[in-house]
Amino acid sequence: MPSFTWDAHACLPLDPIVPIDLLDTYRAGHIDYVCINVGMDMNSVAHILRVIADFRAKIAAHPDKYMQIETFDDLAKAKKAGLLGVGFDLEGSMMLQDMPEMVPVFAKLGVKQIHFAYNRNNSVAGGCHDTDVPLTALGHEMVKAVNAAGMIMDCSHTGRQSSLDIMRVSNKPVVFSHANPKALGGHERCIDDEQIKACADTNGVIGVCGFQRFIKSANAPEVEDMLRHINYLVELVGVNHVGIGLDTMPSVKGANDFPEGVDRAYYWPAERGYGPNAGGAAVFDPRKLPMLADALINEGYLPDDVDKIMGENFIRVAKESWLSCDTGQNQE
Repeated sequence: MPSFTWDAHACLPLDPIVPIDLLDTYRAGHIDYVCINVGMDMNSVAHILRVIADFRAKIAAHPDKYMQIETFDDLAKAKKAGLLGVGFDLEGSMMLQDMPEMVPVFAKLGVKQIHFAYNRNNSVAGGCHDTDVPLTALGHEMVKAVNAAGMIMDCSHTGRQSSLDIMRVSNKPVVFSHANPKALGGHERCIDDEQIKACADTNGVIGVCGFQRFIKSANAPEVEDMLRHINYLVELVGVNHVGIGLDTMPSVKGANDFPEGVDRAYYWPAERGYGPNAGGAAVFDPRKLPMLADALINEGYLPDDVDKIMGENFIRVAKESWLSCDTGQNQE
């Protein structure tokens, strides 16, 4: 087994009816830490706060299974106790309401990671399914706020130019928590070699996404599909900059992520590769992550390198991003 398994991005429906035991899928995959989405650009601040309050309460109600990750040291504490560590991420920046001062507020609520645009452009950054625009002046201030607040700076779903600008501005490592090389996936949501290399240059990590449409598999993604993308990234930028971010999306009958009236065709446009004719929407099963680790060994990866891919690389980023801002811990 890897020394630590980290899934950099997963989703639960953003609805209080959702049972928290959906997280048991990650426990079954021997995952030590999972970062789950608590809001996107189309979700109101009120909606996101309700989700955070609900998820935190449900995690706290099951101290035999889960642990809310507040500080870097909590990762080791959860691992030692045999608990699934859980952190939160935000997909977009509209919930920040054009105020860098909102970033540390969300950080105190357990948000450990953020990217600035969910597919479409906003006042902070460009989205990957919109006109390619630079990071705005406000976006530069937001990057500084994210670095200062101790969040991981993410560029998933972000437009190409804005992502390159973010990686130039950030003074901490930048990640693509759930993304795939465009050379293999082909989809507009994937990232090109320049973005991949720029991420590595920040000492960041690309989390290989297990979503079928982006991994470009004929059927539900399997171990060999994940391997294909991991191998490409390792060859391009080295084993220190590759991780896992599956983007799992369990469904719950009656649950609804979205506010009334949201235009789904705007955020997931058919002409940009979505809809029933755009390829499947299955996701690699997190319970198969131990099989992926074994397959990496069979591919010839050294055990230490498998540890890096399965979690240690993201731990390195978390240490650089979180530790100096953790209450009661020494600044580095």
